[in-house]
Amino acid sequence: MQKHKVVTIQRHIVEQERLFPRATGDFTGLMWDLTLAAKTISREVNKAGLADILGITGEQNVSGDTVKKLDVYANERIFKAMDHGGHLCVMASEENEDIIPIPDEFPKGKYVLMFDPLDGSSNIDANVSVGTIFSIHRKKTTGKEATIEDCLRKGTEQVAAGYIVYGSSTMMVYTTGQGVHGFTLDPSIGEFLLSHENIKIPSKGKIYSINEGNANTWDEGTKKYIAYLKESDAATGRPYSLRYIGSLVADFHRNLLYGGIFLYPADYKDPKKPKAKLRLLYEAAPLALIVEQAGGLASTGKERILDIQAAELHQKAPLIIGSKEDVLMYEKFFKQK
Repeated sequence: MQKHKVVTIQRHIVEQERLFPRATGDFTGLMWDLTLAAKTISREVNKAGLADILGITGEQNVSGDTVKKLDVYANERIFKAMDHGGHLCVMASEENEDIIPIPDEFPKGKYVLMFDPLDGSSNIDANVSVGTIFSIHRKKTTGKEATIEDCLRKGTEQVAAGYIVYGSSTMMVYTTGQGVHGFTLDPSIGEFLLSHENIKIPSKGKIYSINEGNANTWDEGTKKYIAYLKESDAATGRPYSLRYIGSLVADFHRNLLYGGIFLYPADYKDPKKPKAKLRLLYEAAPLALIVEQAGGLASTGKERILDIQAAELHQKAPLIIGSKEDVLMYEKFFKQK
């Protein structure tokens, strides 16, 4: 009988830490605090239909999106789990206009945490999978207090990134630049267990994920690419199948495992002023690090997501992400427009 190795996420993080001889244990502590927050959010998401946390607060976040009560809960839960451990010098959230300093009464560390507390939360009332996305950097400035400069970074500077998808099961996927690994929460013991070791995205998929309701706002290159995917050609594996949940984490997670491409191009209603939707620091950059570590690509259509230097805390960017061959093909269409 084959023996299965049971590896908790804590054990895995410690084993990954051993690959870095100068590691101090701070990163391990940070990740333990983050997994605790994930478990707490998972509990609330799973009982959302029974709890008085559904619906809207009547407010909007800095990006103009209506704030759901569960968004607020997830944002507060991550902050409270991470503010006192001594591992972070500053945080930034999609839900907060400015950086989030560590309270003066707590020790400050050398890491920066940026996060989208509950991506796809508009779908929560319909019991659709939602998720948390996170990005971790090292402090860049030399002063005692962290500044916004510590958050305005290139994606290539990330030391770790990951996401938690709250679906039929809760799963955490993360990378520290040593491959991509997935852990599924076993609610009976309250532990994330290694379920997907060294995830590799297929080099080419048969799935595309895009909101076709926005087709009239796409650039010509995107329109031609989607038309290309719909054409029948057995030699190139077309047509592709459309799979679109409308929750970035859920769509990305499926394509990471099965292969394919997720597209959220800019809105070209005004060709002179294209508008992107997704946030660079909280969504695009962390997922880009994950997909590249898994063998895929992430692009705006004309440049690598990880090479973009953030100039604003809530900067937005087009996101074309997924299997390497599919993203490269999209870039050809985009450049021909």
